[in-house]
Amino acid sequence: MVTLKDIKKAKKRLKGIVKPTPIALAPILSKNSGAEIFFKKENLQLTGSFKLRGAFNKIATLTKEQRKNGVVAASAGNHAQGVAYSSKYFNCEATIFMPDATPLTKVAGVKSHGANVVLKGTNYDESYKFAIEFAKKNNKFFVHPFSDDKVISGQGTIALEILNQIKDIDIIIVPIGGGGLITGIATAAKAINKDIKIVGVVSAGANAMKKSFEQKKYINSTSVKTIADGIAVKNTTPKMVDYIIELVDDIIEVEDKEIASAILFLLEQHKLIVEGAGATGVAAVIHKKIDIKGKRVALPLSGGNIDVTMLAQIIEKGLVKSSRKMNLLVTLIDKPGSLKGLTSIFENLNANIVQIDYDRNSIDLDFGDANVTIGLETKGEEHQQEIREKLEQVGYRFKEL
Repeated sequence: MVTLKDIKKAKKRLKGIVKPTPIALAPILSKNSGAEIFFKKENLQLTGSFKLRGAFNKIATLTKEQRKNGVVAASAGNHAQGVAYSSKYFNCEATIFMPDATPLTKVAGVKSHGANVVLKGTNYDESYKFAIEFAKKNNKFFVHPFSDDKVISGQGTIALEILNQIKDIDIIIVPIGGGGLITGIATAAKAINKDIKIVGVVSAGANAMKKSFEQKKYINSTSVKTIADGIAVKNTTPKMVDYIIELVDDIIEVEDKEIASAILFLLEQHKLIVEGAGATGVAAVIHKKIDIKGKRVALPLSGGNIDVTMLAQIIEKGLVKSSRKMNLLVTLIDKPGSLKGLTSIFENLNANIVQIDYDRNSIDLDFGDANVTIGLETKGEEHQQEIREKLEQVGYRFKEL
């Protein structure tokens, strides 16, 4: 079992390598929730996530012979970058197995530290199996992303920093994938103050740990699907389930759409870029999944390595959902001046056209008609209703996309 002493030793090993990340009051989220919420900004950590802490602590404790033979890891991205960076520091070869669909940002980050990347498997668990086989066959040391006491101890240094930076914390809300982060944080926090409540958050699409925690037995998922790739773990590890049952007070789950709204909220309201896993705690608060009113809450933003394509999708859908963008398909008579007549309506209503496509060849169209697909910047639901009413008044056939 990991102890506070182990975590303090890890802190010494990490000194000069892992920087203590800033923690700051989240004013808007605090006001909206009626609590004092402090963001622990691990998204600003070297390599972009907390995973460097555990990976470096583990590799620092390997023997010279183990490092000479090289290390292997399996990861959806963040642990991979931590292992790659740490291996380069200790001058040992690293081979990282990652799921086929790993975002390019994370793959590039791993390669930038000189590690060998093997894209194999549809999810972390499949990549893990390939990595284990490769490590055994080639006599290399496997660095587990969460089920390892040295890794857990490294992650637990976050709690030491939180409790040194902010006094009288009541609750720490932590994302859960395999369980290494929450185990490390809970071990340190409860050893210092047993009254601190530790709440975990999982994605509804990868909730095996929540089910295991609630039923007090080891439960695996049949499949995993979530935008929070950093916590997309299909199978639980008995060791980690036991730790979590002992140390964690509660586990809640959030949907992908809630995670997406939290990512957009952090970007817009707090000017922070956070990946899906790192935004789960914020999603739980925004969507009132946990009672924190009147409490002082620490919320680690565990990583910021989000794929820009995913971020673009989240922004686009968020704008539509909040009535700041409107996508329309309008049918016109295909003759000179028709398009100008349509766009003049939007101009008069102060709706900015940001995208437009003109199609006269679709087999679904009657001869003499054309479809215009148009994207508008709008100022809310009331503004969009004005646009609908004006189009109906003029007689346009249209639908919202």
